[in-house]
Amino acid sequence: MGAVQSIEDFDDPSFNPFMEDALVFGDHLDPYARIAELRHNASVLPGEYRAMMGLYPDITCPPDAQHYSVFGYDEVAQVLGDPQTFSNHAYSYNLGISFGRSISTMDAPEHPRFRRIFQKAFLPQTVAAWGDELVDPVVHDLMAKFEGRGEADLVQEFTLHYPFHIIYRQLALPPEDVSTFHKLAIAQTVVSVDIEHGTEASRKLGTYFKRLVAERRANPGDDLISALAVAEVEGEYLPEEVLISFLRQLINAAGDTTYRATSVLLTALLSHPEQLEAIRQDRSLIPQAIEEAVRWDGPVLMQSRYASKATTLGGIEIPQGAFIDVVAGSANRDERKFPDPERFDIFRKPQHRHFAFAFGPHVCIGQHLARVEMTRALSAILDKLPNLRLDPDKPAPEIRGSMMRVPHSIHVKFG
Repeated sequence: MGAVQSIEDFDDPSFNPFMEDALVFGDHLDPYARIAELRHNASVLPGEYRAMMGLYPDITCPPDAQHYSVFGYDEVAQVLGDPQTFSNHAYSYNLGISFGRSISTMDAPEHPRFRRIFQKAFLPQTVAAWGDELVDPVVHDLMAKFEGRGEADLVQEFTLHYPFHIIYRQLALPPEDVSTFHKLAIAQTVVSVDIEHGTEASRKLGTYFKRLVAERRANPGDDLISALAVAEVEGEYLPEEVLISFLRQLINAAGDTTYRATSVLLTALLSHPEQLEAIRQDRSLIPQAIEEAVRWDGPVLMQSRYASKATTLGGIEIPQGAFIDVVAGSANRDERKFPDPERFDIFRKPQHRHFAFAFGPHVCIGQHLARVEMTRALSAILDKLPNLRLDPDKPAPEIRGSMMRVPHSIHVKFG
């Protein structure tokens, strides 16, 4: 593969999108008390979820838009399972600005036509092969830097980097572009409160990916960009804007959420050492630990939809054109479906699905990869870090946020 012109940094290279996380996603230590209070008032309430949680409103939404927030499990399932009534058009106002013509902004018949192409790259058998080829080498490279030290910050030294480095390898990015690429990709998520930097990041990533796609199409390799660059829909290449939008979104959809989910899983297990020990003794418990972690404190608490027609939801009349904030984090702790929902318990026998990976036609394309990455990360940690425990001399991990959740540090000792 030939050389591609290096990626362009922000006009102000000192801009740090990582510092805006609390502004964009909130800094709540425990949003669930407020969420439960709202859910107990009604399963559907008028108003924007961000405002209900004390955050800045999404400035990309039309100023006269009506908002409704959905908290009940059954109502969340109804919205996510009925794309004809509850459209993904809502995302065209925020994700659309950052990512462009993304499949997240599409509805049928356009959505399934393009999703099928992208989904082929994330089928379980494909992802399983990545586990050996991509995931394990990244795990071992990162852990080699601290596994002999006896102490570490598992977020800052491992989970923050882990899924992103896997994506860099999937895309075969030039190593010298990685740090700027990561910064631009994350900056796309600040568009709801900082349109200027969000759109600058989107524009520069678009320029970069156009060059990469053209170069890989002319000289394809075995990377994901090459595979998608030569993929066809009805005898033609994917439209450039659709392909570029998917690549713009990939690092956030597959990287940022997995970093958060892996960090939450480790926090939960380290805070419940008896459950961590049970997994150490029986690795077959890992899948149910992952499902419980994302139910208990999934990385994405709220998803968006748009009422394509007037309807009734939870006894509330929803007008056509209303924006619907679908609070999956509330549904995942609805006591009518999950007894004692605040408790983290890997031995829970759930009778109902969780919505951490959404549901319906827009269910997360990368969910299989996320599970593989989390499984292999936890297995490697248990293999390489004996007697793993929270560091009693340093602050305990705090999972924060009311839109997206993550602890910013997990200080541990081992050995």
